[in-house]
Amino acid sequence: MLDELRAEVCRANRALVAHGLVTLTWGNVSGICPQRRYVAIKPSGVPYGELTPESIVIVDLEGNLVEGSLRPSSDTATHVRLYRELRAIGAVTHTHSRHATAFAQARRAIPCLGTTHADCFHGPVPVTRVLTPEEVERDYEGSTGQVIVELFEGAGALDPLAMPAVLVAGHAPFVWGRTVAESLDNAIALEAVAAMSFETLALQALPPAVDGAGLERWLLDRHHERKHGASATYGQVASGQRAPAGSER
Repeated sequence: MLDELRAEVCRANRALVAHGLVTLTWGNVSGICPQRRYVAIKPSGVPYGELTPESIVIVDLEGNLVEGSLRPSSDTATHVRLYRELRAIGAVTHTHSRHATAFAQARRAIPCLGTTHADCFHGPVPVTRVLTPEEVERDYEGSTGQVIVELFEGAGALDPLAMPAVLVAGHAPFVWGRTVAESLDNAIALEAVAAMSFETLALQALPPAVDGAGLERWLLDRHHERKHGASATYGQVASGQRAPAGSER
C-alpha cells in the first residue's frame, strides 16, 4: 500500500512542473495512507525531475521519519497537522503558484466572481490570520497548520471539502482533496481562478465601473451543487445506475 502511495505522490509532485505551479523546488505534494497512520511526502529540496517513488519519504503523523534516506519536506509539520485535524482530506498540495501567492501576499481572499470559481470552491478562498512572532519562533511550520485549522473548525467553520484551499497570509496556498489526484486538480483550479480573479479585478478598476459585488448567490449555489451536491448531475453515471431526473447529458 505504501509503495502505491509513494508512486502516486511522486507522479503528483512531478506534475506540478507540467502544470506551471512551481518555480525551482517551491512546492510539495503529500498523501496519507488509508489507515491514516503514515504520510508520503516529497523530500526537501530535491528537483522534481529527479524524484522517483523510492525517493518519496514516509513519516508518521508527528512528522517522524519512518522510511526513506532523505529529509522530508520542510513543510512536513504543516501537512501532518492538517491530516490530524481535517480528517476528511487524503492529500495536500502546497505551491507558490504565481497568482494565488499574490493574493496570499496581499492578504486578500480570492473573491468568487464567476461560475468557474463556483464550480470548484464554494465561495471566496479564505486567507489566514498572520502568525505571531511567538508562533514563528516556537514552531513555524506547525503553527502554519494551526492557523489553517482555525478557519475550518469552531465558530464560522468551513467545510474543507467544499472549500479545499486556503491562503496563508504572507506565504502561499495550501490545497487538498480526498485523493492525491484530487488535491493536484484543486491546486490547478486554484491558480486558474486566482488568475481570473486578478484580471477581473484589474478590469473592474477601469472605466466604466463594473459592479464588483461578486457572483449572484443563486448562480454560485447552482454551479457548485450540480458538481458536488447530493443530486449532482455533472459527469457520467456509473454502469448499472440510473441518472438523476433532469440530469444534464
